[in-house]
Amino acid sequence: MPDHDHDHDHDHDHDHDHDHAAPNTSRADYHRTHQARAQAEAERLLAARGRLGVRWLAWVAGELYALSPPQFASMVRRELQRLQEGG
Repeated sequence: MPDHDHDHDHDHDHDHDHDHAAPNTSRADYHRTHQARAQAEAERLLAARGRLGVRWLAWVAGELYALSPPQFASMVRRELQRLQEGG
């Protein structure tokens, strides 16, 4: 019986934590945390362009599709576009 009470308390704490984090804040935090990794991944993809030639676009599409979570894949896609426009 005491175990059950403990579980209930734990669930309540978890809900409270979840409530406390606003979606916008966590998205910004995620972006900040993974920005460097997204840039590195985009640079890796771009570096393969010379080697792959005409097959590069299809290859990149496959690589991006395989990335997870989708939020991270979107970041990499944006970085890749930025690198291509900048260079």
